[in-house]
Amino acid sequence: MKHIYTAFLFTFLSFFGFSQESIHAKILDSVTQKPIPFATISINDNSGVISNSNGDFQINLRGKFSKTDSLKIRCLGYQTKQFLAQNFKDSLVLMHTESIELDEILVSNKNYTPEEIIEKVKENLDNNYDHSFAKSKLFYRASSFQNLLKHDVKINKSTIPEFNQQFTDSLIAAIPKHADDYTEILANLYTTPDEDDKQKIDIIKASHLYDKSKELSFEGYEEKLNTILKKHVKRDSYFKIKSGFFGTKTEIDSTAFISDSEKKDVKKTEAMLEEEQKKEAERKKDFANYRKSAISKLEHDSFIFEDSDLNFLEKENRFDFIVEDYTFLNDEFVYKISFTPKRNEDFKGILYVNTDDFAIIRIDYENVKILKSFKLLGLSHTRNLKKGTLIYSKNDTEKYTLKYAELEEGSKFGIDRPLTIIEKNKHVKGRRKQNELDSDIHFIMSIRQKSELVIFENEQISETDFNNFEEKPNVEPVYLPKYDPEFWKGYNVIEPNAAIKAFKTIE
Repeated sequence: MKHIYTAFLFTFLSFFGFSQESIHAKILDSVTQKPIPFATISINDNSGVISNSNGDFQINLRGKFSKTDSLKIRCLGYQTKQFLAQNFKDSLVLMHTESIELDEILVSNKNYTPEEIIEKVKENLDNNYDHSFAKSKLFYRASSFQNLLKHDVKINKSTIPEFNQQFTDSLIAAIPKHADDYTEILANLYTTPDEDDKQKIDIIKASHLYDKSKELSFEGYEEKLNTILKKHVKRDSYFKIKSGFFGTKTEIDSTAFISDSEKKDVKKTEAMLEEEQKKEAERKKDFANYRKSAISKLEHDSFIFEDSDLNFLEKENRFDFIVEDYTFLNDEFVYKISFTPKRNEDFKGILYVNTDDFAIIRIDYENVKILKSFKLLGLSHTRNLKKGTLIYSKNDTEKYTLKYAELEEGSKFGIDRPLTIIEKNKHVKGRRKQNELDSDIHFIMSIRQKSELVIFENEQISETDFNNFEEKPNVEPVYLPKYDPEFWKGYNVIEPNAAIKAFKTIE
């Protein structure tokens, strides 16, 4: 019945898609011919989409375009373009930069200093941004790129014939060198004014695009190593591994080498590993809750929340602010203000502040130093990248809500320590004969993760509406071994980039 229902659903969606009108094109700078990302494309100033990093977009309208339906394209620093949707046939849209005559625009009745602008931003923070009960229709994409940068296994000595260079080669070959992973979700998100309260999510449709044979995880490494070992186990023999990375399983004992003096370091190392393993377990156990938490984290990584990493408002005395320019953003005249840390802070960036109400309606930021570094017992973990963009727009109540968020994070994980494999025979009388392989392993893996969130619609709801909504249990994404252009047909989503379109599992 499950398969019949799925087939019926896709048939229905395919049929329904034919009754829709869609527009897709690429947005370019008229002079440089470079793609323009983050442009806002809307129909009749209502629900809209955001162009991707390549300047591509697709927008759908339920039913047919009417003669009066208007397509509007707006972007920072460019003149707004408007077309009759019914007549739009272009595959390329050229945007012209906005010319600003400062002497013809009343910016303010006072020439504010950057510090005074930031102070007014703080004063108007609670009034400018919406913190009510709300229901938002959104599209979320999480992309993960893992690359094995170094994979050396050096055998120093071996008296186990089976564990030779061939074994080393099989160990290295068992670990994928590259793994890409894409998760996409179309959903309604229910939020509350209290940032500590749990949000609720109604997943309309979701996909998970990845190659199952290349999935990388802590448990995956251990499982692959165990599989290789078991293939080489002789009758009446068992093996012990002495290393600081792999856990204890059946024939494998990783604690024998630990002395009492190392216990504190071992606890720290195990805590780091357990934290990573916990993340993997949560991701696999409950898809909806894990992704809901990720979306919530993306939204709360904003300057409007006190616990955010973007603390330039809370600790403004630790930053230098400079008014770089004036420009237009979605038809609003804004200050363009740069901020850089003058003390021990993590981020720099650009703010776009509305000159009328002093709301920050866009921020681009990136880290200026290593955010986290762990190195102990041959294990290392470094967070070296965090940069992103947040864009806000007004809703029907004239309050600002999040329209678009992008976050890119990067880290490296390393193992550099000896690996000893000991063979013991269970049935030799007297002192057991031991064979041994001594080696050094050095692996370095880089992990880059990118999250994108676009909110198409945002409406206020009552507390009763929020409490009455019940989440669906056990929601799972549709597994896609390769990119399927039909999967999101008829839905407003962020256009996939070239890497996603080219993705295909190798049989």
